[in-house]
This record gives sequence, structure tokens and C-alpha cells, in this order.
Amino acid sequence: MSDVRARAQRARFASGLLGRAPLERRDEALRRAAASLREARVELLAANAEDLARAEGLLASGELDASAFQRLKLDAAKVEEMARGLEAVATLPDPLGRVDLRRLLDDGLILERFTVPLGVLAVIFESRPDAAVQIGALAIKSGNAALLKGGAEAIGSVDLLIKLLRGALAASGLPADALQLLHGRAEVDLILALDQDVDLVIPRGSSALVRSIKARTRIPVLGHAEGICHLYLDAAADPAMAVALVRDGKLQYPSACNAVETVLLHRDRAPDLLPRLVADLLPRGVELRGCPRCLALVPTLVPATEADWDTEYGAPILALKVVDDLDEALLHIRSHGSGHTEGIVTEDAEAAARFLSEVDAAGVYHNASTRFADGFRYGFGAEVGISTSRIHARGPVGLEGLVTVKYQMHGHGQCVADYSGPEARPFLHEDL
Repeated sequence: MSDVRARAQRARFASGLLGRAPLERRDEALRRAAASLREARVELLAANAEDLARAEGLLASGELDASAFQRLKLDAAKVEEMARGLEAVATLPDPLGRVDLRRLLDDGLILERFTVPLGVLAVIFESRPDAAVQIGALAIKSGNAALLKGGAEAIGSVDLLIKLLRGALAASGLPADALQLLHGRAEVDLILALDQDVDLVIPRGSSALVRSIKARTRIPVLGHAEGICHLYLDAAADPAMAVALVRDGKLQYPSACNAVETVLLHRDRAPDLLPRLVADLLPRGVELRGCPRCLALVPTLVPATEADWDTEYGAPILALKVVDDLDEALLHIRSHGSGHTEGIVTEDAEAAARFLSEVDAAGVYHNASTRFADGFRYGFGAEVGISTSRIHARGPVGLEGLVTVKYQMHGHGQCVADYSGPEARPFLHEDL
């Protein structure tokens, strides 16, 4: 425990230095890191190739699923994408020191509220080496320290990426201890017990990982347990658009948490839309599981079970259900959605407005793919994860989710006693 706690305390000290560093220095570190990734591309791909070779054994034994194996892979384009992501974060406005309240309480008594870093983050993620870069970039920009634990299957890639980021921090005159690697489950267990030293835990990975983390710590946890996303094809859906959005939502990246898992079809459109979906998706290797009303229209579908409505496949598998109307679609989403991302395809403005208003999810879309639920696509530069929580941050979490607020007061010897009792001095409460 002592070594892990000492590292967490070094991270706390580093966060204090990083949070007070000028924006120019933090941005310089991000640009240096981008250059370092490009320079180390060959080395990175070699480390990733070794990870992939080890992961093949895990894949064969069933310890690693196919989607996780796919997320593990790096290539030259991915390295360049990571470098551009670092540069994109460097162009974002400074999230620190933003004053959102300046109030005159009384003559000579001014209250200010401004943004500051959260402090120390513990981030546990699986498979994706690029997650280390996204998290590292946002931590540097927001002045937070991050203790990172990647999956064992990605250890070579993640270790090298963090070394490059730490080197960029040091070269920019910033504390390298702001980014530190955790090794093994034992160190994760120790970190999860340090509720006095770690401010926020962010798990990125399977629903099993997120549930496990939440059950093992008293530290606040930011994340989502599942991504059971729906696309409702309304009575007024454009057929070509509907097919294209289902295809993109399911196949653009099937293992993503914002991929579509269930498509709901209005009963009046199912006879037309369902055969179109089958003709488009089956040749592309998608397994289609249908409710009894779907099977009556297309008997060759795999029969869906009740478990399918609550399953995040993370694979080219899609559940299909015919519903009577918008009311039934909303009821199904309330009963089976995970609060991640939900969409409607319709040309009916009234139906769209009702769907957007009534669906309770971090993201609700009209005539757009659920795959847009992503920090980079939202213009956040990157994301530390997607949250389905209603507290602190929701949806793709970028820089704004990694800061909190601090109040400062400037006075001239004022005492609360002067503002109490029958002769109390009144407050002005004027916003400046």
C-alpha cells in the first residue's frame, strides 16, 4: 500500500503544479507529445505487434473477445490519428480559471467562482491503447494528474505511449508524475481504497469492468455500465435514410458503446422496412434476431428472446422489434435502454420533438447515427469516457467534465455579525 499511496500523493503534488502552469506550457506539452508519437511510430507499431501476438492466445482461449482484440490494433493511420488528437486538444480554450460568477455582496466585498482541476484521476481501461493518449491529453490540458491502468493485453503499447507523454511533460518543464501507470489488479485494488488520495475513478471498457469498479470503491465513479442503444424507425421514416442509419449505427464500429443494438419498427412501416434491412445487413454478415411480429414478416430471422432486449452485443448482431406506435417505442426504451444514446428516424416534426423530449438518455438524436456520440465528434478534442450519470458530467466527457469550481472572496475586514440581527446590514448581491 505504501508505494501505491506514495505514487498517488506524488500525483496530487504534480496536479497542483500542472493546474497552476500557464496554458502555453500545457499546450506545448501536448504538441511535443504529438511529435513524439510520430517520431516513435515504428517503435509503437512494433510494441503493438508484440501485444497482438500475446493477445492471440487470449483470443483463442476465450479470455479476450474478438471486439476487444480489434480495439487493440494500431496501425500508421491510428498513430497519426492519436497525434492529431493531441494537437486538437492543444487548440481548445483553457478550461481552467474561467470565471462564471462575479458578484458584489456589499461595497468592497466581492465573490468569484472559477474553474479548477478535479485533482487526481484513476482511469482503468481495456484493450484500446489510444485511450491512454486521449485520457493523457485531457488530463494535461485540464491540470489533472492521472493514474492509468490499461489491460494486460495492451501493456507494451500503453507503457510506451505513457513514456512518450511523460517525456513531453518533462521537456516542457512540467511534472512527469502527472501521468503514471498502474500495474496489475493488485495495484488497482489498492488505488480503489484510497478515497482520500484519488478524486475520481473512470472505468472504460465492458459493462462487467464498470460494475466491478463501482462495487469495489467509495471514490466517485464516472462511466456507463452498458451501451444498449436503440434506433426507432417511425411511421414517417424515410426508407433510404432508415437503412443507411441502421447500417452505420450497427456496422461502422460494432464493438463501440454507441453502436445500435436494437431497432424498433413502427407496425405500419415494418412490412416495407424490415425486408430492406434484411437485404442490406444479412449480406454484410449481421445476425438478425427478430420478435414474433418480425418473424411473421421474415421467417428466416433468428428468433429473439427477452434477453436480447437487454444485451449489448458489441458485435454484428442486431435485435429487431415491431412496435405499435411511438408510445410503445418510448415504453420499450424506458424499460430496456441504458441511458446512453437513442435515436429516431422520422420526417414527422411532432413525433421527433416528442421523442427528443421524453427519452431520458445522455444523447437523443433525430435522423442521425448513434455513432456520433463521441467526444472528438462533438468537438471536445477527445474524451475520457461516456457517462450515463446525472451527476457532474453526462454523455461524452471532455475537458468540462474534468474541472470543478472554487470560490474566492475579496473583502476589507467584513464580519458576518454585521449582516445578522435586527440592525443587519443588507447584501447588495449585484452581478458584476
